[in-house]
Amino acid sequence: MSPALAQREVALAGLALLAAIASLALTSHRGQARTGGLPQPVTLNGSWRESLAGAEPVQYGRRTDCSIVLRPNTIGVTDSVLPCGVKLYVAYGNSPEILTQVIERRPVPPGRKFVLTPKLAEKLGIDGVQNIRWAFAGEAAR
Repeated sequence: MSPALAQREVALAGLALLAAIASLALTSHRGQARTGGLPQPVTLNGSWRESLAGAEPVQYGRRTDCSIVLRPNTIGVTDSVLPCGVKLYVAYGNSPEILTQVIERRPVPPGRKFVLTPKLAEKLGIDGVQNIRWAFAGEAAR
């Protein structure tokens, strides 16, 4: 291979790398300026959903079926339907909205939608089983 051809290939590879980096930078910041980097809550018909939720004792150090190791500071929910990793906003009473995710898929007690980790229940100010508000996290439909 001639030196000119090798130099041309290196220049094209560098240009392709720069284009890929620019593309990632542009797409990763889309929709984040309004929220400090957090996705917007997605609501149905302009309102949040309400469901019963409560915390249960947790065996710390155990790995969930979503591959999350449960620790005392783990913030997440268990749901029997939603897939692992689905991001949600949850709120209770006057608590701020907290961005969390589904960290385990298994049956929950009858009547409840979610089982909360003890740390999430503490942050929300929930004692026992309460009606919480929740919404999927993501870009709101325009």
